[in-house]
Amino acid sequence: MIAWLKRVFPWLGNIVEAVATVGAGMWVTLRTWIKTYRPDRKTFTEHFEYPELPVPVAARYRGFHRFDLTTCIACDQCAKACPVDCIYIGKERAQGSKGFKITGYAIDYSKCMFCALCVEPCPVDCIFMGASHDLSCYSRDGCIVDFARLPLDVAWGRATINPTAVAQSKVIVEPVHGGPNQ
Repeated sequence: MIAWLKRVFPWLGNIVEAVATVGAGMWVTLRTWIKTYRPDRKTFTEHFEYPELPVPVAARYRGFHRFDLTTCIACDQCAKACPVDCIYIGKERAQGSKGFKITGYAIDYSKCMFCALCVEPCPVDCIFMGASHDLSCYSRDGCIVDFARLPLDVAWGRATINPTAVAQSKVIVEPVHGGPNQ
């Protein structure tokens, strides 16, 4: 009889544990469902006044990149460090010097996983993670941002990237060259 009870109780304990776990999960679901029908609940845009005011983000938030076209030396270190190969650098030899001139610096945000591994190997600190969290677009082509074709305040790292600037950069045919390497 005792041997039989020892065999039954572990099985019964597993059933009790499974029922308790499912019950706890259903309680979380029920509690969240009830919270959605509170009368004092605000929508995201009412709470943060988005897009008129930027949404507050944490100090170490890894948003869309900021890139300084004036300091980039086209060393390809960021593209080599990227684990998903989403950074594309176009460069050509600068006449009369040893360096290169940037003709295109594009990041495909449909691939990017915002790991910030491209920031560390940069010897001149021309790329860093920004604080913007929104880059809305209607097609996958809009997710490819060429920093060399953005307006100068964005391309030189003075302003954050925004959907309007990206849309305008798709119309520009020639890259914007800037900085001392012209």
